Amino acid sequence: MWQGAGVTLPVRPPVSPMLAKLARELPTGEGWLYEPKWDGFRCIVFREGDDVELGSRNEKSLTRYFPEILDPLRASLPEQAVVDGELVIATDHGLDFDLLSNRIHPAVSRVEMLAGATPVSFVAFDLLGVMDTDLRPTPFSERRKLLEKALGKVNSPVHLTPATTDPDVARDWFERFEGAGLDGVVAKPLEEPYREGKRTMQKVKHQRTADCVVAGYRVHKDGKGVGSFLLGLFDEAGTLHHVGVASNFTAPVREELVTELAPLEKNAPADHPWRDWQQQEAGDEPSGQRMPGAPSRWNAKKDMTWVPLRIERVAEVAFEHMQGDRFRHNARFVRWRPDREPSSCTYTQLETPVPVELHEVFGV
Repeated sequence: MWQGAGVTLPVRPPVSPMLAKLARELPTGEGWLYEPKWDGFRCIVFREGDDVELGSRNEKSLTRYFPEILDPLRASLPEQAVVDGELVIATDHGLDFDLLSNRIHPAVSRVEMLAGATPVSFVAFDLLGVMDTDLRPTPFSERRKLLEKALGKVNSPVHLTPATTDPDVARDWFERFEGAGLDGVVAKPLEEPYREGKRTMQKVKHQRTADCVVAGYRVHKDGKGVGSFLLGLFDEAGTLHHVGVASNFTAPVREELVTELAPLEKNAPADHPWRDWQQQEAGDEPSGQRMPGAPSRWNAKKDMTWVPLRIERVAEVAFEHMQGDRFRHNARFVRWRPDREPSSCTYTQLETPVPVELHEVFGV
């Protein structure tokens, strides 16, 4: 529910943010501006005097979940402004999306506690409106200049995202800043207006592969075939951890996989390394072993049950980014690896980005 912001603003909430489509290579040539791709919650800020509202990507209010950022935004933004950006949580090991996700909680006391324990920052990258002017029809090149003028002297926890027209600098960011938790580069057309809900930008994200144990699967939501593989990697002590899922199989493949994997279901629960997950509290893993099966934070009614398989199959999967010891997003199945033993699927095969201090990203 929107609490009063936008009565006299030239751009009123809610606003559907402009989006980006995935590209495998950085677009080059005239007319592009490049920015680091932030791994957080997309947020459009509406400031009207003392009233500040935070709008999400799905046009809902985020204001109640992040009260600690409201005063810094009042101190940093023009009296009347609509700013597109990202809410992030910066830690010693870079940006942490899990901590950010934990902030979405129904209890006021929990929200207040987390606001002090894991405060957010806001990274601004577009200006949609200022005072009585709607800037959405204005080319991005002009919006960026006005944004720099408005936020050129802001201080943490409010930041202006770095930007460049030099593709070589963008490629350097792509390689160096992954260690800070950024997962790619966004390319924005300089002469485009702000197109709500349209994918007019391009994002280039890191793509890597890993060989993982296929330790089980979840049935597709329509009840037919394999919906996703449950993937595992061994640590140095030989413990198998759940690192994510591989999904997006076509309907014919989903049904074929059920038949192909059926022999591995026989006697699988008896010695399965994740057989005890049902006895553990959601999110509580006292053994230090990451397992599947906890209820979804975003959908408590979602069926998280799964079918265990004997630890015999290895799959090569493509992934974009690691969040701690798991895949940040769903991985993509590439191929079976009959030449690999499950025991060889360890964390040591993963390339670990060298940590980069976030102040390098902001250039301060």
